[in-house]
Amino acid sequence: MRISDIQRCDIRPGRLVEWTFSPATVAAAAVLPPDPRPPAYIQESHIRTARSVREDGLFVPTWLGAAFDLPCHADLDALEHALRDWTLRHETLRSGFRWSGDDMHRFTLDEDDVTLQREVVGEFTDAELLIRHLQDRFDAAADALGWPNLIYAAVVREDCTSVYLAFDHTNVDAYSLQRIPDEIHELYTARLAGRPVVGSPVGSYVDFCEQERANADAIDDTHTIVARWREFIGRCGGRLPEFPVDLGLEPGGVLPVQKLVREPLVDADAAAAFEAYCRPYGGSLVGILAATSLIVHELGGQPIYRTVVPFHTRLKSAWSDSVGWYVGGAPIEVPAARDFDGALASVRAELQASRSLARIPLARVLPLLGTDFRPTSPDLYSIISYVDARVVPGSARWAEQKAYGLLRVSYGDQVCAWVNRLHEGLWLACRYPDTDLASKNVCLYVERLRDSILSVPARNRVPAVKPSSA
Repeated sequence: MRISDIQRCDIRPGRLVEWTFSPATVAAAAVLPPDPRPPAYIQESHIRTARSVREDGLFVPTWLGAAFDLPCHADLDALEHALRDWTLRHETLRSGFRWSGDDMHRFTLDEDDVTLQREVVGEFTDAELLIRHLQDRFDAAADALGWPNLIYAAVVREDCTSVYLAFDHTNVDAYSLQRIPDEIHELYTARLAGRPVVGSPVGSYVDFCEQERANADAIDDTHTIVARWREFIGRCGGRLPEFPVDLGLEPGGVLPVQKLVREPLVDADAAAAFEAYCRPYGGSLVGILAATSLIVHELGGQPIYRTVVPFHTRLKSAWSDSVGWYVGGAPIEVPAARDFDGALASVRAELQASRSLARIPLARVLPLLGTDFRPTSPDLYSIISYVDARVVPGSARWAEQKAYGLLRVSYGDQVCAWVNRLHEGLWLACRYPDTDLASKNVCLYVERLRDSILSVPARNRVPAVKPSSA
């Protein structure tokens, strides 16, 4: 799925319809007793960070979303049923948090208490006005510090209907977003045909949160994982790693506005050749990180590239189809290499040594280090993420459906880049501080990453093949 901001996801005029949880559902949630299942550490860290930044006087929207088209003028009753059925399938979407002093407590609605309220907002003839309305609406309705913190919308036209969904990050990760077009399309067409959708039960992210937190709470400051992070952060100067090139930021300055670059990197054949070359070392993820290590050394001069690599934590099949935030991080340190093959070998060794660290949430580890990591930015560190999305159900239809994963680009002092392998090739999206120097250096990084991918030996340029979905 192509990652974009809402400004560049093919929004066209039409009649806007919105769905939110009904007043009856909100009222039912207000009197619920606490759910004993705790928040995941990553959820709690995200919400506490949002509160900390808000207390500093800045509203920083951080929602994620998905967009895709349904053919023709949609049947809104059938679409509403599909949206509700999909919401009920994933328990985290009807679960939220309340504060009690400085403690967070979960509440979770029963399925029977969840209903949607539909509102016809009106006809939009100007795409720019529609985009501004959607962004403002999503900012308010998918706020990390509010509940409900999701909203669904559709722009209805005669030739097609565009569907938009926005969520606070506590509910979803990138893989969750990628599954949405196929799942809702299946539910919608089944409703139109009057047939049931038969499928296996989906694991609950709320249950996962309870299990992961119990495992994380079993470690203390003597654990090997804590020691590894302590050493890594010590070598980063007592901080989590930043993108090691000059971004033109003033130390201690206000949180800057961000920009987004999003564009195709290379076509399918070049992506296949790059994967073939990198496969002996572990594949394209290793290759992207190896190329990045060489590029940032050239741009920034640092002798060692340090970063935190995101990994999914869907370690059991029960979580494969579940909506939630299943992400952990593993630290790696890559010394400046003489060539690409040397960098590949270093990255492979680092990932093999560190990947298991992603199973314990960093938000659990940091307090055990005895250092105050009070967050002042929504991003704790810079990231480079790689995902092969071709095996996601329905991915072959994403281009036809105009399917996008949506990022809210607002404020932040880090560089966060996502490289997705699609059927058409590699797609890159990168969020970075809006300064002249950051724009220059990030654009150089993207150009040189593309050059690195294209420079694999010609003998490896084999035709792209469709991956198995098994």
